[in-house]
Amino acid sequence: MNEKATVLVIDDEPQIRKLLRVLLEQEQYRTLESEGRRHGLSEVALRRPDVVLLDLGLPDMNGMAVLERLRQWSQVPVLVLSVRDGPEDKVAALDAGADDYVTKPFEATELLARLRAIQRRASGGAEAALFEAGHLAIDFNSHVVTVAGREIKLTATEYALLKILALNAGKVVTQKQLLRAVWGPNAEEQSQYLRVYMMHLRKKIEIPDAPARLLTTESGIGYRLVIPPSNS
Repeated sequence: MNEKATVLVIDDEPQIRKLLRVLLEQEQYRTLESEGRRHGLSEVALRRPDVVLLDLGLPDMNGMAVLERLRQWSQVPVLVLSVRDGPEDKVAALDAGADDYVTKPFEATELLARLRAIQRRASGGAEAALFEAGHLAIDFNSHVVTVAGREIKLTATEYALLKILALNAGKVVTQKQLLRAVWGPNAEEQSQYLRVYMMHLRKKIEIPDAPARLLTTESGIGYRLVIPPSNS
């Protein structure tokens, strides 16, 4: 699906860059490398990669600052790679504009799956009228939601939450992002309020005997609507 997509790896560890190059080129990606902030930002501007893999521990600037600077002028999808595995680090990166976050050491299959997911989201372009993921379908024009072909009734708040997750399918949406988008900036600390609504939403859109959940919780961070792989 990547059609020779170009990935820019910004990481100061030569061994990691070599590993990623081998892994990505096996999957038919074109790979660019950068070991620091200055060259990395220049490469984004000049080479226009389709995706950026960004390490947070760069020698010439904190990776978070690189991400914030990049987001001032580019919306290129960014997958953060970091040894930092605390929820606060992940939340900070996602709130700063990262599309996803993978901790080192990483599983190759997971990294590639996350990469494909943010590519799908980026290539989606304008909002489509219909969204489908496994047994779930959402018609954004009519606001009709169906599960396994049967229409379900959602409250206005539940629909608003589901729509945000669907438009960001495959990507972690942080609690603060959801609270801010649905209830406004003054509700950013009401995480318990959000958990109650997500519990009700999960009960309505999940099928008990389905092989995998559509709505997953990233503990202490937020939520992700998963697009199941096609059987075709």
